[in-house]
This record gives sequence, structure tokens and C-alpha cells, in this order.
Amino acid sequence: MISDRDSNTSRFRSTSRGLLASAVTPVSVLCATALAAIAISLFGVRAQQVRPTAKISHAQPAGPKVKSLEVVVLSTMLTDWAGVGEWGFSALVVADGHRILFDTGARPETVLHNAPELKIDLSGVTEVILSHHHGDHTGGLVTLRRELARQNPKALERAYVGSGIFLSRPAPDDHETNETLVIKAEYEALGGTFVVIEQPTEIFPGAWLTGPVPRTYPERNWTLKRTIRNPDGRQVEDNVPEDMSLVLDTDKGLVVVSGCGHAGIINTLEFARAQVRATQVHAALGGFHLFEANAATLDWTATKLRSLSIGNLLGAHCTGIEPVFGLRQRLGLSPATCAVGAVGARFSLDAGIDPGAIAR
Repeated sequence: MISDRDSNTSRFRSTSRGLLASAVTPVSVLCATALAAIAISLFGVRAQQVRPTAKISHAQPAGPKVKSLEVVVLSTMLTDWAGVGEWGFSALVVADGHRILFDTGARPETVLHNAPELKIDLSGVTEVILSHHHGDHTGGLVTLRRELARQNPKALERAYVGSGIFLSRPAPDDHETNETLVIKAEYEALGGTFVVIEQPTEIFPGAWLTGPVPRTYPERNWTLKRTIRNPDGRQVEDNVPEDMSLVLDTDKGLVVVSGCGHAGIINTLEFARAQVRATQVHAALGGFHLFEANAATLDWTATKLRSLSIGNLLGAHCTGIEPVFGLRQRLGLSPATCAVGAVGARFSLDAGIDPGAIAR
């Protein structure tokens, strides 16, 4: 379901191929529990309480494909010849001429300064995706909207967010820790509109937002110890339920752009295949929150990635440097197909990964 529809949103096609409402049988409960136990015992994935997900239907393979694609990293910790680094993430995605900003970095002016240094003009970009509520992905939104709107009133006027992003995250002393609740009012005051994504949704031909991703495997890819206050007042662990990724369906396979991958890189990629197209993963780009992963977790992750026939991995932000090298070795990839992402790093369908001089 998409909120804030206007005349332009008629091109959006939301799919109902999400979680089915049918009840889970006792047998499927036992199978899911056993699967979680095996993953924890054999591969070292940190445990969490896992509830079996309902069956996921596979999308038909006949949808439109993205023919040309380039992704440029605008915010991450490592930087190349141009720009400044920070603990954050942002990337410009250009697909068949459609330009969209994925996340906005941490500090208010990082992306605003880095883009011109990379000879990128963001004033013509009208849409932005916020992968989740953490400030290192949303910190630049208000500044970018305010400053770019001076050149183009439509710049970054629409922000896609996953369902649950505006839930309260109270601290022990009850003060609010959800950064997006602060910027929400500021962004809307500047004429911005939030579009809430509740399920896999095609936002332009061949480009899909996953919406919230089912946690089939207990990857537990988050570190902040926060709680969510639900509308009914109950407080539960904050596992960043709104975390979502961008999926580009190409003739070479799926290209997935992730901010932090709090839902888990494997959960995200398998959900993308189930909902968009059951094909190989041509590339996974962005942050995947593996910087704390131990050897057993990397072993398990590599095994699953191999089964998805992953072709390229550009691990930026919270993926971690050593985990990227570890996955490269385990997957038998090369520096040309598996690299650490830096500010200015690029990926294209034609040329593959260009990590820049510092990460080559």
C-alpha cells in the first residue's frame, strides 16, 4: 500500500505478493524452528526469537528490465580523490535515465558538499529513498531539500520510507531517539512528502522497493539497543522493522542497493528474488552491517551468497573492511568484482565495479 498518492503515482504498481494471510501450520512452525537452530549451531549466527514467516509467492519473470544503470557512492567512511568520509551512507542511482538518491548521509552537509566534488548535480533529483530511520542515513535530508530547492523547487520533494519508520523509539528515560520524527516536521515544512512503502512496490519500470523484509534467518544485523513503542503502548525490541532496499531488475540479474541491511543481507536478497524475479543476484551494493561478524557468520553468509550466484559485491559503510575481504576469499571473487566502497566508487551494468584508487 502506498500513501500520499498523486497524479504521478499511477505508474507505481504495488504487488500483493508479500506475506500471505494464511495461517502457519504446526509442521511449518517446527520446520522454521529447526532451520533457525541449525543456522545458529552450524554457522554461528547470533540467536534471536524467530517466528516462522508465511509462504512467499514468486513473482513472474515477465516484468520490465532496467537496461542502463549506474550507482555512485556519495557518503561512506572511506573516501577517494574527492569528498569527505563519515560514518553514514548515500548513493545516487541512475537507472534508464531515472535519477534517485538512496539515503542522505549522516552530517547535514556531507552529501551536499561531496556531490559537486564528484561533478554530480543533485538539483534535478526529485525523489529520495530512506532505507531506515537511523541518523547516519537520514541526516542530510532536510539540508539537501532546503538547499537544492533554491535551484529546483521539486528537488527531493518525495521521500520513500518503509512502514514503521515513524514509530517511537523511547530511551530508558523516555526521551525520543527516533531521528526521523525530528526531521519529519522539518522536511514537510519545506514542502516534502513522505511515501510509506508497506510491501514490495515498483516505483518505476524495473525498479522495486522491498518494503519491510521478513526475517526468515536470524541474522540480527543491528547493534543499537533500543525499543519500539507500538501504537498500543507495548514496547518491544527495535530490530529496525522498516529496513528496506532498492532492487533493480536487469538482464544480468538483480542489482540490490542497501543502506545497512539491518534485515540481513541474505533475508533481503532472498526476499528480492521471491518478490521481483527468481534469478541470480548480479550485484549487492552498499551497507550490510557485517563489521561485527565473526568467521562462522561470514562462512554462513558466503555459503548463502554462493547459492544466489552473486556476481559483484561493493561493501560500503557498516559492511566493514575485513568482512569484505573475507567474503571475497570465501566466494572466490576478485578485486574487480568484490571491493570496499569509498566515496566516489561506482558500479555500472557495462563496467561493473570501479572502487576508486584507494580501494582498488
